[in-house]
Amino acid sequence: MTRGGTPRSGGARPQRPASLPRATPPSRPARVRVTNPRMGTTTRPTARSPASEIDEQTYLGAVYMRSLIRVQLRQASLLIVVLMLLLIALPVVFAWQPALSDVRIVGVPLPWLLLGAGTYPLMSLAALWLVRAADRAERDFGEMVDRP
Repeated sequence: MTRGGTPRSGGARPQRPASLPRATPPSRPARVRVTNPRMGTTTRPTARSPASEIDEQTYLGAVYMRSLIRVQLRQASLLIVVLMLLLIALPVVFAWQPALSDVRIVGVPLPWLLLGAGTYPLMSLAALWLVRAADRAERDFGEMVDRP
């Protein structure tokens, strides 16, 4: 028997009268899709490394290469100016002090010795300095280009 005193038949549920409305579960709000408002706009270009700029020969890559060449040209120009001043200064000094022209070392006049034998080691040292300075500039340039 059930609470109301009506017998249950075979464990089946009692039928609901057709006049009662069917209970509906509480309604949920409809799902709303949230998107980025900028989705349709163009994206910002990805950052490119200086190495790719140089490899692809873009305008920026050309600027990087010009800066490296400018540094090396400045170093070479400085070296040429210093060597020219030294080489021009030697005859000027001997003309200004004629007594130095009479000095002999191992039977060779000092002007001949300085201009003939002294300039080559000086130019070799200058060339060595220039090669090292250019290597240093290229190494610094390579480090700058390889930076992420």
